[in-house]
Amino acid sequence: LNNNIAVCVQENILRFRAQGHGAKGQNEYEFSLEFFLPVKPEVSYKSTQRQVNITVHKEQRGWWDRLIVQERKPAFLAPDFDRWLDESDAETEIREKERRRLKASRHKEEGFVSLKTGYLFVYNLVQFLGFSWIFVNMTVRLFIFGKDSLYDTFHTISDVMFFCQLLAAVEVLNAAFGFVKTGVFPTLIQVSGRNFIIFVVFGSLEEMHRQPVVFFVFYLWSAIEIVRYPYYMLGCFNTEWKTLTWLRYTMWIPLYPLGVLAEAVAVIQSIHIFDETKLFSIPLPKNIGTSISFSYILHIYLVLMFLGLFINVRHLYKQRKRRFRTKKRKAN
Repeated sequence: LNNNIAVCVQENILRFRAQGHGAKGQNEYEFSLEFFLPVKPEVSYKSTQRQVNITVHKEQRGWWDRLIVQERKPAFLAPDFDRWLDESDAETEIREKERRRLKASRHKEEGFVSLKTGYLFVYNLVQFLGFSWIFVNMTVRLFIFGKDSLYDTFHTISDVMFFCQLLAAVEVLNAAFGFVKTGVFPTLIQVSGRNFIIFVVFGSLEEMHRQPVVFFVFYLWSAIEIVRYPYYMLGCFNTEWKTLTWLRYTMWIPLYPLGVLAEAVAVIQSIHIFDETKLFSIPLPKNIGTSISFSYILHIYLVLMFLGLFINVRHLYKQRKRRFRTKKRKAN
């Protein structure tokens, strides 16, 4: 056959026309076939020296009783037994193709899961190492220097705490993108609340740097996190250590409210400093002749802090109840 080939599917009928050189010389060949069931109008073909291979796809996958509408097969139409499949063979081939497709899809999904697992493990490991350094450093200094260590906590610990708390903002994104199964709002409350304390209340006021409350805030934060992050690290590999799980869902009961109480003390201690320094005050027009002190915002923040405490305690309590109720059911 030469390249003058016309193949199309119209109204479920395959139409073929081509010029070719056969036993009787140059001739025009053509035929049409009306299919037994609907086929897709898209058709493709490949021409060789001996033949033209035409590919037509069914509208719906399934087994046909025959190829064309007519019960009697045209004389020129013959099956290619090298490609012939009976119904059971066809179903086997379909299942095999589906199995390969699912396997490829699963490999792709597993690749994403392994990447996500690696990312979450590294993040939790970095946070664990950071908060462990803070906790151990503060504990050692407390034993060595006693009360004096309470007054220089900010200068010795703040750089690492700044890093850990800035990095903790990633947890909000992890929850938002579904990388972890936790609520976005409770995570946002905790992360933003801590960053407000460390960067605004502690970081912007030099007078707060030597306050003992800094020690208690940092120590309570790190005591919670050195348990929470190892629990998450094991969770990345679907592994559990019962003692660690119990600590994860129990230690927050005394430590979290104490941490919020320490933060509230820090805010209250900073109010008069913001009033005296007028730092972050909002200036008003000259004819009014005054400004709005940042301390008003701190009073509002105190109210929101205890509202956030209620929301997060409720969230953590539900987590604990759900966790240990599930474990009891499995044990039964």
